[in-house]
Amino acid sequence: MAQLNYVPHEAARVLALRRTRVLGAVIPTLNNAIFAEGVNAFERAAHARGYTLLLSLSNYDLEEEQNLVRKMMERGVEGLLLIGNEHGEACFDGLNAAGVRHLCAWAHSPDSPAPNVGFSNAAAVADLVDHLVDLGHRRISLLAGVTVGNDRARERVRGIRERMVHHGLKLPPEHIIETPYSIREARRLFPKIMQTKPTAVMCGNDVIAYGALFEAQAMSLSVPGDVSITGFDNLRLSAELHPGITTVNVPAADMGTEAANALIDAIEEERGVRSRELPTELLIRGTTGPAPR
Repeated sequence: MAQLNYVPHEAARVLALRRTRVLGAVIPTLNNAIFAEGVNAFERAAHARGYTLLLSLSNYDLEEEQNLVRKMMERGVEGLLLIGNEHGEACFDGLNAAGVRHLCAWAHSPDSPAPNVGFSNAAAVADLVDHLVDLGHRRISLLAGVTVGNDRARERVRGIRERMVHHGLKLPPEHIIETPYSIREARRLFPKIMQTKPTAVMCGNDVIAYGALFEAQAMSLSVPGDVSITGFDNLRLSAELHPGITTVNVPAADMGTEAANALIDAIEEERGVRSRELPTELLIRGTTGPAPR
């Protein structure tokens, strides 16, 4: 084989075995390091079991995502990873009709139309609310991610609101501002959210929390003396900032590995994909402290 520079003909092998050993993944973006970490783990687990990965980015556009899913099926993927539980109805119809195993990660809901390998976003932010309330915070505002086309962002808003109600607190509409996952946009909107006079600002993810922290420091506000700030995801930079970001650790690498194995097991055992809920962890660092008087 070496002398003749022989390369196996993959197309012929696929026709003979009727197996492509290819997995697909359609994710919103690679600009967020948390997705990159999960996809890296997904690819490593797939490669270890002899599968190749095709990757596409939807940029949070559900119509574009549906086009990408169709193209994945045209290329013969045997299993597909999607992010979150909000997808076009035709997306799942096409996957089911073609017999393509699929699952949704970064979320876990018993009402999901597809198997889930992920976590409850609402339950995860409830731990953050409990932490702030224990510190005496009663005026809490939210710099949320954009909720259109993003069920994870919506679930975090819902989880925060419901947990605040549990503690006898309210989250009025003017205490919620949506922002893209951008440090610059979070910095621009932070002074506006501070007009609601919160003692704590909860952020939709760590990237937004970075912008909030940087702008608070630029405004000569003490964090957490004047205002506490929380994030979500536990990006690697979050522990290195001063002060470190109080956040929720999302098991991105474990999710990627579990998702790949769940798909491959279902493919090779010729059965449905099994769901699995993974735990999150509250990480208390320097951006949260007792509510100021």
